[in-house]
Amino acid sequence: MQSSYALLADCIVVLHFFYVFFAVGGEIVIIVGYCLKWSWIRNLVFRIIHLTSVVLVAVDASIGVLCPLTVWEYKLRQLAGQTVEKNISFIARLVRMIIFYDLPSWVFTLMYISFGCLVILTFIFILPRFHREKA
Repeated sequence: MQSSYALLADCIVVLHFFYVFFAVGGEIVIIVGYCLKWSWIRNLVFRIIHLTSVVLVAVDASIGVLCPLTVWEYKLRQLAGQTVEKNISFIARLVRMIIFYDLPSWVFTLMYISFGCLVILTFIFILPRFHREKA
């Protein structure tokens, strides 16, 4: 049973990586796409999902709520008899090295809120398309 918890924790950390990749990569793609005049970066559904995903993180950080994915991973690791720093799979260690850093929590809060403000400004200044263009 413990190995099932460990596998679920590994899946959570990979999901967390994709969430971060979508948030950061999405912003980069929107800005680059604007410069290259890619029309699809104005897709309303994409932009709302992107904005929401980033603003949720910024709001959680500003009110002191830990990321639910991190909490879930930690609980699953405890159930698996693991610690986050030891006894985890290679993939989990690799992904954790990419998305987690040993910095004071205020640094992350500042980064999340700043990035959230950037995404909001991008949403305002690079407007999504609110109607379908006729072919």
